[in-house]
Amino acid sequence: MPIEQPAKIDQTLQDANLQLAIYSATGRLMAKRKDAISPDVCPDYQDLRTQANLVKKHTIENLDYYLEIVEKAVAARGGKVVYCRDATEVADFVLKLAKERDARLLVKSKSMTTEEIDLNERLEHHHLEAVETDLGEYILQLAHHKPYHIVAPALHLTRYDVADIFAEHLSAERETIPEKQTLMARVALREKFLAADIGITGANFVVADSGAVVVVENEGNARLTSSAPPIHIAIAGIEKLIPRAQDLAVFLRLLARSATGQPMTVYTSFLSGPRRGGETDGPDEFYLVLLDNGRSKLLADKGKRESLYCIRCGACLNHCPVYRKIGGHSYPWVYSGPIGAILSPQFMGVTHDPWLPFASTLCGACAEVCPVKIEIPRILLELRGEVVAAKTREKSNRWERLAFRLYAWAARHPSVWSAMGLAASAVAPDVPAMLNRGPIADWLSQRDLPPLPPKTFRQLWREREGTGVR
Repeated sequence: MPIEQPAKIDQTLQDANLQLAIYSATGRLMAKRKDAISPDVCPDYQDLRTQANLVKKHTIENLDYYLEIVEKAVAARGGKVVYCRDATEVADFVLKLAKERDARLLVKSKSMTTEEIDLNERLEHHHLEAVETDLGEYILQLAHHKPYHIVAPALHLTRYDVADIFAEHLSAERETIPEKQTLMARVALREKFLAADIGITGANFVVADSGAVVVVENEGNARLTSSAPPIHIAIAGIEKLIPRAQDLAVFLRLLARSATGQPMTVYTSFLSGPRRGGETDGPDEFYLVLLDNGRSKLLADKGKRESLYCIRCGACLNHCPVYRKIGGHSYPWVYSGPIGAILSPQFMGVTHDPWLPFASTLCGACAEVCPVKIEIPRILLELRGEVVAAKTREKSNRWERLAFRLYAWAARHPSVWSAMGLAASAVAPDVPAMLNRGPIADWLSQRDLPPLPPKTFRQLWREREGTGVR
C-alpha cells in the first residue's frame, strides 16, 4: 500500500549543509550519552531504567489517585490546580487571568507542552506578548521556526544563521562568535524578565505527594521565569506526575544522561506554590495547569499507554537513522523522531499523516536507548496495522486482496509453490525488470530486490544429496 510522504523530506535529504548539521549535533549527543552511561561512570544504569519503567507504569495505571493527591498538596501550599481538556481551555485560562491582572507581557521557559498547544500564537492573537527565554527557543521565535529537536530546538541552525537572525531582529551588528551572541540575547531578555507580568514554565516532573513542580535546565532562565514575575503558571501534561520525591532521584539520574550526556543538569528547581511569609523572592500567585489534550485517550489503550511514560529526553531522536536523515521539521507535529512517530498518530489519528508509523527501520535503537524502556518498535507495528486497516476501510483495493489470497493459496500447496519456483528460476535475470513495471513498482521504488537464484532450493538440495555432501 503506497503511503505518500511530505515533500519536506526530499528537500531535507538534498540539503547537504542541513544534513551535516543534523548528523554532527546528534552524533555529539550520542557520544556524550555513551560516556555518561558507561559501566565505569554509572554501573547501575540498567537498574535505573527498570525502576523508572516500573514507577511510570504504576503512576499511569493509578493516575486518577495521584491527580487527587497533587491537587490537595498544591492547595495546601497556597497554589491552585487548573484542569484543562485541550489547548483552547489553557489559552482561555491564561487570557482570563491576564485580563483580570492587567498583564501584557509574559516570559516563558522551554516547554514542549506549550509548543504542543500553540500557546504563543494563541496569546499573540489576543495582543499579549509572550517571549521565549531559552536561548534556542528565543532564536526560533525570532526566526518564526518550530523546534527541530526536543532538547536542542535550534539544532538545524548554524552560528552564521543565528548571526543573521539577531542582526535582523535585535538591530545589532552581525556577530558570529557564539559567546557574544549569547551575551546579546541575555541583554535583550533581561529587560523582558524585569518587566514581565506573568511567567510560564513547563514541568519535567510533578511530585504528587508534595505538589512540587520540578524544572530541569542548563541556562537558569526557568528560575527567573518562575520567580521574577508576580504570577507563575506551570503547564504540564497529566502524565508528568510521579508519586514521591524519592522516585525523582531515579529520573534525574536518567534524564540528563539520556538528553545531553551530563551526570546532572546545571539547575534543578523544585517549585511549590507562591512566595510565603519571610521569603524574599518568588511569585505572589501560583497555578499548576494539568493538561489532558488527548492523553486520556492514550490512557485507555492498555497496549499503547506506555507512550505516556516518555520523559522527553530526545535520546531516541539522536539514535534514529530516520530522524538523522529527514530532520525534525519533516514530522507533522511538535514531537519528532521515534517518540513523535508513536505520539502524533495517537493524538491526531492514524489517518492524519498515515506515513508516519512507516518512517522507521524498526532497528530497535530507540527502544534500546529509551531511559524508561518504552517499546517503540512494537507500538509502531501496532500503528502500522491501524493505518492499513483504516486505509482498507476507506478504499478497499480488490486487486491487492486478490493477490494476497492467491499467494496464501499457493503457499498452502507445495506442488504449486514448487512449480512457481521453477518458473521464476527459469526467467530469474528478467524478474526485477518485470516487477518494476508491475503492480509492486511503488514498493520497489524504496527497496532493492535481490537477484533471484538460477536454481531453486529443492534443485540445490537434490544436487547436494546426489554428491553425498552433508
